[in-house]
Amino acid sequence: MPKRKNTFSSWRRHLVQRAVHTGWSWVQRAGSVTAEHPGRFRFGSIGEATRLAFPLGTVFGEPWIRLGSYCIIAEQVTLTAGLMPDLDLGPDPILCIGDGVVLGRGSHVIADTTVTIGSDCYFGPYVYVTSTNHSYDDPHQPIGKQWPRMEPVEIGPGCWIGTGAVILPGARIGRNVVVAAGAVVRGTVPDHAVVAGAPARVVRRWTPDGGWQPPLRTPAPVPIPDGMTPGQLRALADLDEETVARLAALEPEG
Repeated sequence: MPKRKNTFSSWRRHLVQRAVHTGWSWVQRAGSVTAEHPGRFRFGSIGEATRLAFPLGTVFGEPWIRLGSYCIIAEQVTLTAGLMPDLDLGPDPILCIGDGVVLGRGSHVIADTTVTIGSDCYFGPYVYVTSTNHSYDDPHQPIGKQWPRMEPVEIGPGCWIGTGAVILPGARIGRNVVVAAGAVVRGTVPDHAVVAGAPARVVRRWTPDGGWQPPLRTPAPVPIPDGMTPGQLRALADLDEETVARLAALEPEG
């Protein structure tokens, strides 16, 4: 026989669930870090409207970390400067993040020596950037006990770093570069390139003379014209392909 539904238990569970979700939302808002509400963190600088979401990942060496304005640092993002907490790293910043940078959930930026991320870079989730690599010169010592190698990392402005990408010590990534998901980047990447693979290699590049080589397989997105209303966009979405093609072929007025 079917069991009788316990209406009271269901109602009580619903209330508890709502309370938990409401309470967690409050904790997330209260625990986020901004320039106005830095909590226990003493960053070298935090720009206007930048927010580190709660819960944070591991964060230390924050006096040597500078965050630009309008950055979004998602949950569980690790930001570290120096090999360990409570070191004196000198007068200069170690980790510098420009304006408008987005770091996806679970990403790590490990700056044992200088790491610079340019403005308007977007990172997918679980990206790993490090200026330190293990050494294995001595075959008789455990690798984890050997002194690591450090090289500065620089990521130029306007880059898109895909999910799960790894940026290794010494990487120099140019301006407006796309790093494919899962790519492992080392060495120098030129401006306006797309890199993929492990190790990453250039699979497409733009130059003023030749444009994109190899050519793009799809047309570039067309920006929404200024003044377009939501109603007009909905009307366009309802048009069939034949009507859209006929409208596109019309000569513009004027």
